[in-house]
Amino acid sequence: MTTRGAPRRPWRPAIPRPGLRPRERWFYLLIGPWLIGLVVFQAAPVAGAAALAFAEWSPPLPIQWVGTANVEAMLADPSFWQALGNTLVYGVGTVVPGLAIGLGLAILLRGQRRGGSILRGAVFLPAVVSGVATALVWGWILNPRFGLLNALLGLVGIQGPAWLRDPAWAMPALIVMGLWNVGINVIVYLAALNAVPRELHEAAALDGAGRAGRFRHVVWPALTPVTFYLAIVNAIGAFQVFTPTYLLTGGGPESSTLTLALYTYQNAFAYGQLGYASALALALVAGLVALTALLFRLAGRRVAYVGAEVGADG
Repeated sequence: MTTRGAPRRPWRPAIPRPGLRPRERWFYLLIGPWLIGLVVFQAAPVAGAAALAFAEWSPPLPIQWVGTANVEAMLADPSFWQALGNTLVYGVGTVVPGLAIGLGLAILLRGQRRGGSILRGAVFLPAVVSGVATALVWGWILNPRFGLLNALLGLVGIQGPAWLRDPAWAMPALIVMGLWNVGINVIVYLAALNAVPRELHEAAALDGAGRAGRFRHVVWPALTPVTFYLAIVNAIGAFQVFTPTYLLTGGGPESSTLTLALYTYQNAFAYGQLGYASALALALVAGLVALTALLFRLAGRRVAYVGAEVGADG
């Protein structure tokens, strides 16, 4: 006796149903507020500022399109070139020493057994403190009359300068303030140092490499991607420095601390030249793009990524 099963239905390809699946609906629903904020508070203002760079607007007067007049005026403005030079000096003075100090502190803290967590927290703490509070504290430290730094110098018989009131010392003082936030570099370098495989250290030690040799041939190649990343991020942050110059110096004395960000703010909100300020902001963005491209060209080929060698030096 034989039994026959139910007849098989012929196979047909699944036809996708129109519309979104439940997971896709939840995805777009959850990222909806972020997308709205991105468009309204970031993309739209950036596009408006880019368009306003070729116009002149003094509210409540209507907008007047002036073409490239703002760009031409910017190129002929000596204050713009001084602000650009000050920004470059500040960037070089904070980025390069900041990377070196961050790496040195990371190496010291990595070998710290007792109290290492407390020391790491103390190093990182200035990075999370408000920029306004940090600037005000440094303003008290660098005060020429009753500041802490000049008081300490007076104990050893040295008369401290006027710091933020002296054109020769104002920018170095700002650079020291910028290096105060080196804690982010330290934490990132600590994570990178802990990610270096122990087997590589042991293999180099068996080959007779000392500490300097292990750092040069094992540790440093593993740190090049992190160093490259920190160099770009720190350079972008240095180009946008604003809080200490706005609160403590106002760009003085004698425009020695005038930066591009502060000069853009002054033209927009103090002088009412929104079109010219937009041109300055556009120049700042163009400078950041050019600087990033230059870093990629000069250092990108020397970065040794894990699992791949980039360039002859990788």
